[in-house]
Amino acid sequence: MGVSGTLEYLSEVLSNVKKSKKKKQTATVSIKIRMDCEGCARKVKNALSKVKGAKSVDVDLKQQKATVTGFVEPKKVLKAAQSTGKKCEIWPYVPYSMVAHPYAAGVYDKKAPPNFVRATADPSVVHLDPVEEQFSLMFSDENPNACNIM
Repeated sequence: MGVSGTLEYLSEVLSNVKKSKKKKQTATVSIKIRMDCEGCARKVKNALSKVKGAKSVDVDLKQQKATVTGFVEPKKVLKAAQSTGKKCEIWPYVPYSMVAHPYAAGVYDKKAPPNFVRATADPSVVHLDPVEEQFSLMFSDENPNACNIM
């Protein structure tokens, strides 16, 4: 068979191997969904667990939040949640500490869970400008040269 025969055989074998699909990455999708009772929570959990690729579904009735973990897409999870007839949207909140101005208009939300504010992409709200940062550090507890009057 020789070297050329062996190379032809290997090229045929390798060309017949199907290209493997690119694997999806595990994603966590959180949804704010209006739930009033345990029956609503059970209905939402059943609907979200039927989404293709969902590995686990957690429903928090107190925070009005449902979290789906697995190989899922946010649009499909949202569509499945909307099929329950409940008012829902992608989880719009971030922790309070991640926003520089948590009481600014458009960020503060009375209906947000404790220690959460509405997410925003506005850079003037998310980050402190240099002057504000200087004043916040001036009165910081970690600064040993802070205000001596206190």
